[in-house]
Amino acid sequence: MSVQTHSITVSTPARQEFFDITDEVIRFVAESGLTEGIVQAFTPHTSCCVLIQEESEDITYYGTQLLLQDTLNIFAKIVPPARHEGQYLHPGPIHIKNAAELRGEHPSWGLNTDGHIISSIVGRSESIPLVDGAPVLGEFGRVYFGDLDSVRARERTVLITVVGR
Repeated sequence: MSVQTHSITVSTPARQEFFDITDEVIRFVAESGLTEGIVQAFTPHTSCCVLIQEESEDITYYGTQLLLQDTLNIFAKIVPPARHEGQYLHPGPIHIKNAAELRGEHPSWGLNTDGHIISSIVGRSESIPLVDGAPVLGEFGRVYFGDLDSVRARERTVLITVVGR
């Protein structure tokens, strides 16, 4: 059995957005030489997610797949976007103080509680069977990385791990 890991860096805007990483996953699987096993896509960021969804082909003016925009629209009704302090319990005064003093963060960057909640619902990883050298995604399945933190542009990471033979 072999284990191989690859890192993808995604530059994200200051809005909730999804990025199709399917081609990178397929490319890494091919480079791994493994034909049977499991492929996992995981993000370590607690306000991000990884999901498998159909490619809806039509897009918004920002380039977001309509099905993924529909997903964001529904989540905005369930978990309203954080717009002002006190809207959610998090971030509290200790978090804001530590973020500023220890990490040099602006207090407004803490207004991402909705992203954290949505991330915990959707999940930060997907495991995909690897059969005959290809991830099994179904006819229309695509792997998407979502940055749900809308307060600032950032560099984000997705780890692709292939375990198999």
